[in-house]
Amino acid sequence: MHEILTITLNPALDMNTEAEKVIPDVKLRCTEPAVDPGGGGINVARAINHMGGNASAVVAIGGHNGNRLLELLMDEGIATMPIPAPGETRASVVVNCKDTGEQYRFMLPGPPWQDEHVKKAIHTTAAHAPNGGLVILSGSQPPGVPLDFEEHLSAAIREAGARLIVDTSGPALRKIVEDPQSPPFLLRADDEEAEGLAGRKLETPADTAAYARELIAKGVAENIIFARGSEGSVLTTPEGSWLATAAKVEVVSKVGAGDSYVGGFTLCLARGNSIQEAARWGAAAASAAVTTEATRLCVGEEVERLLPQCKLIEL
Repeated sequence: MHEILTITLNPALDMNTEAEKVIPDVKLRCTEPAVDPGGGGINVARAINHMGGNASAVVAIGGHNGNRLLELLMDEGIATMPIPAPGETRASVVVNCKDTGEQYRFMLPGPPWQDEHVKKAIHTTAAHAPNGGLVILSGSQPPGVPLDFEEHLSAAIREAGARLIVDTSGPALRKIVEDPQSPPFLLRADDEEAEGLAGRKLETPADTAAYARELIAKGVAENIIFARGSEGSVLTTPEGSWLATAAKVEVVSKVGAGDSYVGGFTLCLARGNSIQEAARWGAAAASAAVTTEATRLCVGEEVERLLPQCKLIEL
């Protein structure tokens, strides 16, 4: 079993609540919120914990929200290495409208970082990176973090003898793709991001695989996973491409599906399985996550139940 470390630069207190209707210009009376520790890497670590694995977490922490977040992580049994954030840890709010069934997600930006905070994050992560293990960078970047952060982290992780998995979006993802310097072991993004980068529609899984092969040839990453919504996700390696199909389930909430995918994928890989089998476990974990309410992520028993429905189709 290889060790797993996650890193979250922009964590959040995730609050999930309900209102009868969501309309402008009036006070909306909401239900008592459920509060969970959130942020990409944190959610990946939680998902791994829910599936019977173990992951530790480097987390940027600041203020009262940060202290509350640490308490919640402690309650879930996740070993945490806090690094100082330059301000109050942010909050995020999910409001479910009972009248329409629609979900509204409000994400705050987090405190702006300075150069010393960036260096501290890279140093701390590299110092705790498990030799031969897996390090996961997931979630949004706070304001002030340079776009080449992933490249510097990837180089430091490689020097420490670990493999880096990056799950990112927006300008940081575009920087990795357009100016690859230190390719991670694996890069993951969703279908909208993939099409935005490609500058064209990726109509079929084969189209997605073809674009991923272009990026691998450019040296963007050793392996690439692009999500395709309810179809599943496309894994591309130097050896080939596969569609890991999603299970057919009733969607309750899409919150945390991507993080659950990364958790299932990484845990399976850490247990010594092939990267193709890991993609199938990721698909099952994402499928399980969308059946749960709010920010509950996947449940281990449900992942195992859905796994037989998740097929691996060579492209």
